[in-house]
Amino acid sequence: MLAGEWILELTRRKLVGSAALLALGVTAGVGHTEPKMSKIPFAATTPISVSRVGLKARDAEAMAKFYRDVVGLQEIARDGETITLGAGSRALLDIESDKAAKPDDPRTAGLFHTAFLLPTRADLGRWIKHAIDKRIPVDGASDHLVSEALYLTDPEGNGIEIYRDRPHDSWNWTGSQVDMATEQLDIGAIVAEVPEGDAGWLGAPENSIVGHVHLRVGDPAAAAEWWNKQFGFDTVAKYGNSAVFLSSGGYHHHIGANSWQSPGAGKRDASRTGRPCLGRNAFGRRQGGFELRGSLGYGHQGRARCAGLKC
Repeated sequence: MLAGEWILELTRRKLVGSAALLALGVTAGVGHTEPKMSKIPFAATTPISVSRVGLKARDAEAMAKFYRDVVGLQEIARDGETITLGAGSRALLDIESDKAAKPDDPRTAGLFHTAFLLPTRADLGRWIKHAIDKRIPVDGASDHLVSEALYLTDPEGNGIEIYRDRPHDSWNWTGSQVDMATEQLDIGAIVAEVPEGDAGWLGAPENSIVGHVHLRVGDPAAAAEWWNKQFGFDTVAKYGNSAVFLSSGGYHHHIGANSWQSPGAGKRDASRTGRPCLGRNAFGRRQGGFELRGSLGYGHQGRARCAGLKC
């Protein structure tokens, strides 16, 4: 896509309501009312949750600028070749510079997207207005029943989701399986949640988190078995043999794993960009890190430092 070009393409999700999104470009509110701080999302209160993500990048400075300008993260620290960004004082993303890295290959095991969870529906509405105003290219938008989400891609091809959750007590469960779908997103209703006279998007608000991470794997069933055994995640949704969703503490998913682009993928080439590395936020347990590598798109690391990520 050309820089600054406003395009809604069906490259990651079935996008419906794009005309409504473009039409809303003339409805930006005017005013200076500061949004109120919201409580920490349910996704971060479960026994295990994702605390932060690390990425390897060929151009770390350009990547950091994108995550500041588009996603709204703030730079928190620099440590050697690693730039740390987050929301408030909460670190969410570490970008490790590796100019010699090869571009990622979507046919291999790796990252499908990092999902940044905003605290409220109004926050998502503010981000949508920001996307319209800045003509940010968006790949798709969906109502997943449990959440409302928009999708985009960073300069080095890593997927991003910006979303908000519906109240967790409104999710529908059939036994141990949560109902999720891909339906039309009511963008107008989301934007309408932004109060009149609101100051608008001021960056990712306090208590924004990494709600979940979605991975490309070679075998979703084998991936689910690994996450079940290694971290005690529950399998809460399956889509045939091509995708599985896992969570802790009744969340709709902290980890997604699909083989839509990567069926049968083997060991990941560690010299490529992306190389997602997650921080595990285990309440009441020692924190640890694990790097996503190997034939299933991951490999247990077991230490509090990996790929520039300090957990």
